[in-house]
Amino acid sequence: MSATVTHRSSDRVPPAGWRGLIADWSSDRQAFGVSWGKAMMWIFLLSDTFVFGSFLTGYMTVRMSTTVPWPNPSEVFALTVAGVHVPLLLIAIMTFVLITSSGTMAMAVSFAYQRNRRRAALLMLVTAALGAVFVGMQAFEWTKLIVEEGVRPWGNPMGAAQFGSTFFMITGFHGLHVSAGVVYLLIVALRVLRGRYERSGNYQQVEIAGLYWHFVDLVWVFIFALFYLW
Repeated sequence: MSATVTHRSSDRVPPAGWRGLIADWSSDRQAFGVSWGKAMMWIFLLSDTFVFGSFLTGYMTVRMSTTVPWPNPSEVFALTVAGVHVPLLLIAIMTFVLITSSGTMAMAVSFAYQRNRRRAALLMLVTAALGAVFVGMQAFEWTKLIVEEGVRPWGNPMGAAQFGSTFFMITGFHGLHVSAGVVYLLIVALRVLRGRYERSGNYQQVEIAGLYWHFVDLVWVFIFALFYLW
C-alpha cells in the first residue's frame, strides 16, 4: 500500500527571491495577524504623526526664538459672557466636545463587534455630529480672530507676527482632518445601517474608522496643551 500524503495550501513552501515576495503580496497574506486595511491605516496615522509633529515643533521653535512678545492665549481666546471675561471658554468647550466624541466612537466599535448595527450606526452618527459641532466652533473662533481682532497669517496687532501663521496653519490642518473624519464616519455609518458588513460578518471597517478618529482627538490634546495653555 502506498500512503497518500495531503498538503494544505498554507504548508506549501513559497518560491524564493522576488517570485516568492510577489506571490505573498498577491495572495493577500496577513502580516502579524493584522489585516491590510488596519495596517494601512496605522501607516497613514504614523506618517500624519510626523506632519503634526513637524508643525508643532516649528511652532515651539518660532515662539521661543521670536524677539517680539507673544500674544497671551488666555486673553486672545477669551469670551465675554454676561459681562464677565472668561479665558479659554470656547477652547474648553471644543475640547470637551471632541473628547466626548472619542467616547461615543469607542462605544460604536464595541456595538459593531456585538453585531448591534443600529446602535453602532447611531453612535457613529452622534460622533460625526459632535465633530461637526467642533468644526463649527472652530469657524466661529477663526471669524472672531480675523474680523474682530484683526489677526492675519502675516501679522496681528497683538504681538508677534508669527502667531497668525502658526495658528491658522496648525488649527486649520487639524480642522481639515476633523472635517474629513466627519464625512468618513457618515459613509461608514450608512454602510452599517444598510447591513453591508452584516453580510460579510466583518465589522473591522468601524474599528479602522475609530482609529482615525481617536488619532484626531489625540492630536487636539497636544495642540490644546502647546498652543492654548503654554
